[in-house]
Amino acid sequence: MGLAIDGKLSLGAIFNRRNFAVSALAVLLAGCAVVPKGADVPTTTVDPNPEPSATALPTDQTRHRIALLVPTSGNNGAVGQSIANATTMALLDTNASNLRITTYDTGTSARDAARRAIADGNKLILGPLMGNNVANVASIARPANVPLIAFSNDTRVAAADVFVMGHIPEQSIARSVEYARGQGARNFAILAPNGEYGRRAEAAMQSSVARYGGQVSEVERYARGNTSIVSAAQRLQERGGFDSVLIPEGAQLATRAAGQIRPGGSGNTRIIGTELWSGENAVTRASALRGAVFSAVSDNRYRRFVTSYEGRFGGQPYRLATLGYDSVLLALRVAQDWRIGSDFPVSRLRDDGGFLGLDGAFRFQRNGVVERAMEVRQIRQGEVSIVDAAPRRFGN
Repeated sequence: MGLAIDGKLSLGAIFNRRNFAVSALAVLLAGCAVVPKGADVPTTTVDPNPEPSATALPTDQTRHRIALLVPTSGNNGAVGQSIANATTMALLDTNASNLRITTYDTGTSARDAARRAIADGNKLILGPLMGNNVANVASIARPANVPLIAFSNDTRVAAADVFVMGHIPEQSIARSVEYARGQGARNFAILAPNGEYGRRAEAAMQSSVARYGGQVSEVERYARGNTSIVSAAQRLQERGGFDSVLIPEGAQLATRAAGQIRPGGSGNTRIIGTELWSGENAVTRASALRGAVFSAVSDNRYRRFVTSYEGRFGGQPYRLATLGYDSVLLALRVAQDWRIGSDFPVSRLRDDGGFLGLDGAFRFQRNGVVERAMEVRQIRQGEVSIVDAAPRRFGN
């Protein structure tokens, strides 16, 4: 077929794991377990022209050299392997004969993986997965003029040569607030957990209301835990003065909180969730969440991707695997005007018209952070319905 797939571990390794939803990863992000916060760029200087590694690949005359930096060992190895598998699928599905993608394991040292990738002549890095690895990788790649398309959702690590491709929680909140305002919402409340995710959610709500109108009349915070969120919801309900409340939590805790605000589904208070509810069937069984809305990327293409992935690898992918697939599609599109052996044309990533992937339309903003087209979903009796579809493309 002509395409090239390399790796220290087999990209086709089969594993059987349950689907790892975006919601679970976002929760882990708040706890810094899977996608931790970014770190400062190290001050250590590096040689911009390191010697090729002992396992250096032969010179390519017809292929673009691209590195995939993900953990294929350690605690996050299964997630990284799922992403690697998805890149293989993208190469096969598109018959991308002009791309050579080599996987470098960041499970032990992201810096060492980056050194090997640069020494092997790669001109683009897909990854890393974890936000706190971005600075280490960028410090090696930057002197060689090699950009990163990182899979983290930590917007603070974005830079002129670092593009953040992960799903951004703030965008889900902004989309829901925009929709709620269109439905008459005016006074918003926030029930936010302590910690990084809660702070990001609260800031997103404040900025979204400032942008679309209305006011944030109440804010209540809590430590994560069943009784804590219930008590916080009770305090919020006693004060009142709001017609809509954001609960940036997973399905289980959000249901407990909503039960205090809308016991038995009574009352007209609008409940707003986040992308944490995507794929959570439990939300359809909670009467207190009936009528609640949340926003997420479309799952239409993802469902077909899962079926294909299962057929090839014998198990379900992690939800983040689509980032690997879409990053290959992105590189393939840019490669149409990319001379082999030359630096990657970074400016092409800032196409205002954006790109289309498994998760729908997306584009990179001027600050390097991805912007995604999202749909608004509403919880109804026993089902989740799309009430405002995601745009199919971005306008100019």
